[in-house]
Amino acid sequence: MEEEVMPLEEERAGGAAREASPPLGCTARCCHGGAKMAVLAYSLGKREINQHFTIKNAKLISLIVVALLLLFHTASRFYGGDSCEWLLSRGRFLGENVWQPYGCMMHKYKTTEAKTCLAEKRVAFVGDSRIRQLFYSFIKIIDPQQREDGNKHEDISFEDDSSSVNVDFLWHPEANNSMKERLISWTRETSAKPDVVILGAATWSIKLHSGSTETLQQYKVNLTAIAVHLEKLADPGEVYWVLQDPVNEEMLSENRKMITNQQLELYNEAAAYVLNSSKRNGRSKVKLLAASRQAALETITQSVDGLHLPEGTLSVGSMVLMNSVCNKLLRPIDGSCCQTLRPPNFLQKLAACFFLGSALVFLVLHILGSNRHRRPVPPDVESLEEKKPATATTPLGPKAPFQALCRMGVIMGYFYLCDRADVFMKEQKFYTHYTFFIPLIYIFVLGVFYSENSKETKLLNREQTDEWKGWMQLVILIYHISGASAFIPVYMHVRVLVAAYLFQTGYGHFSFFWLKGDFGLYRVCQVLFRLNFLVLVLCMVMDRPYQFYYFVPLVTFWFVVIYATMAMWPQILQKKANSSGIWHLGVLAKLLGLLLFICFFAFSQGVFVSIFSVWPISKLFELNGSIHEWWFRWKLDRFAVIHGMLFAFIYLVLQKRQVLSEGKGENLFSAKISNLLLFLSVVFFITYSIWASSCKTKTECNEMHPYISVVQILAFILIRNIPGYARSIYSSFFAWFGKISLELFICQYHIWLAADTKGILVLIPGNPSLNIMVSTFIFVCVAHEISLITNDLAQVVIPKDSMALLKRLGALGLISLVVLVLARASQPTPGA
Repeated sequence: MEEEVMPLEEERAGGAAREASPPLGCTARCCHGGAKMAVLAYSLGKREINQHFTIKNAKLISLIVVALLLLFHTASRFYGGDSCEWLLSRGRFLGENVWQPYGCMMHKYKTTEAKTCLAEKRVAFVGDSRIRQLFYSFIKIIDPQQREDGNKHEDISFEDDSSSVNVDFLWHPEANNSMKERLISWTRETSAKPDVVILGAATWSIKLHSGSTETLQQYKVNLTAIAVHLEKLADPGEVYWVLQDPVNEEMLSENRKMITNQQLELYNEAAAYVLNSSKRNGRSKVKLLAASRQAALETITQSVDGLHLPEGTLSVGSMVLMNSVCNKLLRPIDGSCCQTLRPPNFLQKLAACFFLGSALVFLVLHILGSNRHRRPVPPDVESLEEKKPATATTPLGPKAPFQALCRMGVIMGYFYLCDRADVFMKEQKFYTHYTFFIPLIYIFVLGVFYSENSKETKLLNREQTDEWKGWMQLVILIYHISGASAFIPVYMHVRVLVAAYLFQTGYGHFSFFWLKGDFGLYRVCQVLFRLNFLVLVLCMVMDRPYQFYYFVPLVTFWFVVIYATMAMWPQILQKKANSSGIWHLGVLAKLLGLLLFICFFAFSQGVFVSIFSVWPISKLFELNGSIHEWWFRWKLDRFAVIHGMLFAFIYLVLQKRQVLSEGKGENLFSAKISNLLLFLSVVFFITYSIWASSCKTKTECNEMHPYISVVQILAFILIRNIPGYARSIYSSFFAWFGKISLELFICQYHIWLAADTKGILVLIPGNPSLNIMVSTFIFVCVAHEISLITNDLAQVVIPKDSMALLKRLGALGLISLVVLVLARASQPTPGA
C-alpha cells in the first residue's frame, strides 16, 4: 500500500538499487568493548546470508519452482482426478465442524441459494434410516425450520412452494428387487424421473442375515442388476451412491452387534467394484459419496446409538451433495469444487493478444539488435562503459518497454493460472490464534534481527516510513491468510493499520506539495500511474471491477482530493508562509474546508450515492452493481487523510521554527516534555487496545473507529520518534517490504490467497506449512518484479515533456474508449 510516491528519478534509482543489491542488506555496526566481537559476528552472519541469497537469485529460483509445480499439478489433474472426485471422496476437518475437501473449496449454501439451484427440480433419497438422516439434513439447508417428524420405515415427502423444489425420501433399506423396481419405474416414466438420486443400503442386509458371506454375494448380484438402471438415471440426471459410514461397535445394541466396521468395509468394496466397473472414458456415471464416511471416521464416537451419525457429520454429507449439484450452476466464488472453467471474455482475450504481441515485438527487436554490428570501442573505454551504473535519468532503449511488457505478460499468465484456471488447488481459511500470532512473532524477530543505523534522524524519515509500511503490510497479509477478521480485537487493530496507511497518504503528499510546490501534470500522472497500473491490468486479466481492489481506488481518490485542496487558489507553500504567518491561517482554512466537505458527505449518504452513481464515475466505484462497498470503505477512514495532512503541517512548521531537536541521539523535545509525551502515548496506546478488545460487534466498533483511530496512530509515532536512539535505527527487513507494499497488497488477491481472497492458494498439497513457505516465496518475488516493471514503464508512458505527455494521454484515452466500446459490444445480450 505505497501511497506516497517519490519523484521518478528517486523511485527509478531506488528500484535499480533494489534489483542489484540483496533484499536484506546490512552494514557493520561499530561497537566498543566486549560487545564488539558479538556485533561483528552478527554483522558477518547477515552479510553471509545476503551474499548468497540475492533477489535476482530468488526470482530465478521462483521461476523454476513455478515451472515444476505447473508440471506436477497438470500431471496430477490428468492422472489423479478432478475437484468433483476430490469433493466426494477426500477431505479433513479444520477445527471441529469445518470440513475441508481435498484440493478445493466448499461453499456453505444458504437457503436462498439452495432454492435457486434446485428450483423446479426433483431430488430423491432412496435407502435406509441413515439415508433418511441425510435427507433431513439436506432439506434443512432449503428450510432450516424442518425437523424429523418421527416417521420410520415409510416414504417422506418435502415440497417448497416458493421455489417448486421437491425432495422425497423412499424407504428401501436393502439393495433388492424392490429398489430395482422403483428405479425401473423412473426410467419408464420420464415425468416422474428425479433430477438427482441419492441411494445407499447395507446395514439391514447385514442385520437380517447376521453378516453371512452368502448375503454379501447376493448384494453384489443385486447391485450389478441395479447399476444398469442407475446409469440410465444418470443420463442426463445425477446419481450418487452413499458408501457406508462406520459404526461405534461398543455402543451398538445387541440386535445390531453383527454390523461391524469390517462387514461395512466389505460392502463398500463390493459397491465400489460394481459401480466402478461400468466406467466409460475413465469415469463412472454413478458417483460414489465417500466424504461423509471420511468425516464419520473422526466423529462416530459422538453417535447416540453407535449407528446413526451426529448432526455435524450429516451436515458435511448434505453440504458436499449441495456443492456437487449446484456449484456448476451458481458458480460461487468460494466454491471451487466441481466448477467448470469460464471461457475468457473479450478483455481477457485482448490482454492475452497484447502481451503476446509485446513479446513478439521484443523478440524481433532483440534479434535485430543482436545482428547489428557494433562500432569498435577502445578496450579502456569499453571497460568504463560496462562499469558505469544505470541511473534513473538514463533513457531506456527501444526494446526496454517491450521487455518489461513481456515480463509482465509472463507474470499475468501466472496470475490467471492461479486464480482463474483449474490448475492449482485452493483451500478455505480457518482462523485459530496459532495461525495468526505465531507468524506474527516470527516476522517481528526477523525485523529486529535486520536492524540498521538510519541515514537521517528526522521524524518520520524515509527509512522509517518504509519500515512502518513494511511491518504493517506483513501484519495485514497474515491477517488475511489466517482469516483473522473473525476475531474482533485483531480486526479492529488491523483497521487502525489501514487508517495509518491513509494517514501516511495525507502526510506524504501534503509534505511534497508544501515543500516542492510542484502541481504539474507530470507529477499527477506519475502518482496515478504508480498507484493504478497493476490494478488496471488485473481488472482486464482477472475480469474484476476496479472497486474490487478497494484500497487503490481509496488512495487514488484521496490523492486527487489532496491535490485539489493544495492546488486551488490560493496556492500556499512553505516559501510563502515564511514571509508572513497569515499564510498559516490560510492552510488551516483550507483544511477546515476539507473537513466540512468530508462531514457533509459522511452525513449525506443520499448525496454521496447520487454523485458516485453517475456514469462513467460509477464504473470506477461500483461493485456488483452497487456503490455500497465504496461508501463503507470511504466512511470507515474518512478522517485519516486529513489527520495526516494536519500532522504534516504542524510538524513542518515546528521544524522550520527549530522547536524540535532531531539530531542523532537527541530526544525530540526537552527531557520533561519528552517523558510526559511518552507516558501519555503509552497510556493512550494501551487504552485504545483495551477498548478495541472489548468490542462486542464490528458494527459498534466501526462507528467509533473514524474518530479515535488517530489516537493510536499518533501514540505510535511519538513512541517511535521521541527517543533519539529510536529514530537512529530502523529495520531494513521491514523497510524492504515497505518499498513494495503496494504490490504486495494487490498481488495477494490472486497468487497468495485464492478465489479472490476467499481461500488460500495450494501449491504443495498435503503440507500446509511447506505450502505457505513456497507460495509466499514466489508471491514476494513476483511483487518485487512488478514494482520494477512499473518503474520501467512509467518512464515510457509518463514522459517529462508536457506536449509528449498530453499526446500520450490522448492516445491512451482514445484506446481505452475503443476497448470499452468493443467490450460492451461483445457482451451477450440478456436472454440470449
